[in-house]
Amino acid sequence: MTRLAIPLAIMIAFAGPAFADTCKSQATAKSLHGAAETSFIKKCSSDAKAKCETDAKAKSLHGAAETSFVTKCMKGV
Repeated sequence: MTRLAIPLAIMIAFAGPAFADTCKSQATAKSLHGAAETSFIKKCSSDAKAKCETDAKAKSLHGAAETSFVTKCMKGV
């Protein structure tokens, strides 16, 4: 399992806006169900949003441009 987790974590770190479905697919890959799945997806989405917001700051985006960037970055998470 750890052999899969490390490359998966690396792929996620470099995925940027292309997070398409990763939180749900990760939960499925880890065979999580019920409260564990809900908690994992919530944490994963929160981490993804933080990364999107950091990327927006790195691009010096503010106001509507920042909001738009984060929204597009978060699609599919």
